[in-house]
Amino acid sequence: MSGRPFSVDIVTPDRQLASMPGVVSLVVPAEEGYLGVMAGHAPLLARLVPGQVTAKLASGAEEVFAVSGGFVEVGPEHVTILADTAERPEDIDVARAEAALQRARQRLEHPSEGVDIDRARLALLRAEARLRTAGRIPG
Repeated sequence: MSGRPFSVDIVTPDRQLASMPGVVSLVVPAEEGYLGVMAGHAPLLARLVPGQVTAKLASGAEEVFAVSGGFVEVGPEHVTILADTAERPEDIDVARAEAALQRARQRLEHPSEGVDIDRARLALLRAEARLRTAGRIPG
């Protein structure tokens, strides 16, 4: 691995959210934990979980995105993130994310008959990722 730049595309079923040349490091939320990528990384395909994607650019800037799941395909010079959903911080509806977080917490703290606990946990993770990306909770 080296510090030379590579490119990253973030794509959802609806659109291409980002196309970033000049990325020097990338961190994505994979099933087995956060995965770090640099140029020259061995080819890899991994499932994503709800969390935050962080791309550090050669310019020194940092780009962050909330993703709800999907896949990441890593090649030596290019990474493609195929996300179920992905959002930039400025596109996140904070009030909606806070309401979703409270609903998920309520369902997990006081489960009632018919509540899908796994679905509530995923909703909690998605809301936390969105709020973390929007800078509303520490990350």
